[in-house]
Amino acid sequence: MTTATRIILEIAYEGTRYSGITRQKNGDTIAAHLDRAIQKLDPGAGLIIATSRTDAGVHAYRQPISFVTYKPEIKMRSWVLALHPYLPHDISIVSAAQFPIKYDPRRHSISKRYRYRILASGSEHAFYRNRSYRVGQRLDLELMRNEATALIGCHDFRAFRSVQDVRKETERTIHRFAIEEPTGYPPLIDLVIEGDRFMHNMVRIIAGTLIDVGRGHIPPGAFQRALHSKDRIDLGVTAPARGLYLERVYLDRQGDNFWPPIAQDLHPEKNSLVE
Repeated sequence: MTTATRIILEIAYEGTRYSGITRQKNGDTIAAHLDRAIQKLDPGAGLIIATSRTDAGVHAYRQPISFVTYKPEIKMRSWVLALHPYLPHDISIVSAAQFPIKYDPRRHSISKRYRYRILASGSEHAFYRNRSYRVGQRLDLELMRNEATALIGCHDFRAFRSVQDVRKETERTIHRFAIEEPTGYPPLIDLVIEGDRFMHNMVRIIAGTLIDVGRGHIPPGAFQRALHSKDRIDLGVTAPARGLYLERVYLDRQGDNFWPPIAQDLHPEKNSLVE
């Protein structure tokens, strides 16, 4: 009997053309392209399982996906390199590792990090048109940092989700929030948030609210008000998907035969800071 093996790939994609990662009946998805590419190497391989759902237009740097293969002789290096000819230019394989067959990465995620990118410019930039949210007004970053302190820790984030999210358990823990300003041109502002779990549109609602506070559209204290009232009306707009990146999903263990042999930071800092 052929031995079944679970493979976890970290993938990157520019999500502009896609209806998110989850396969759909109508809509081009990341999962559909990955399924077809993997089955070129192993026609009997199972369909991929994504560790986190991303919506249409959202991007990813290193998102783990897993699948079962019945060709254990395929090396991790081959899973990384041999899949690329079967994938479109805006989806790539970053790494591969072998895990126990019963290991489900969705249940072993310990932390996720998202980045929301703002183009702080009065004019468009072709490279960032679909990779950022352009805000022409000046943003008060110090005011935004002060606002973000309310997010840190474990809270009931019931107000911080879309109407499509009907989960009953809404407590989440935010470990870290940072506002970064990459040097050079064009002028960019990155909102970086790390936490244990996130709800549908939660990061985009946080980003949109901070932007609204930073440009004076809503008064400071919006996060505190929403955490107290648990009402979406106390928050700002939902920022567009094009500025959102799923940067990392940290698992509770490292796989075997990890390739390429790069440093893998398994445990992010949880120092409860706003930077």
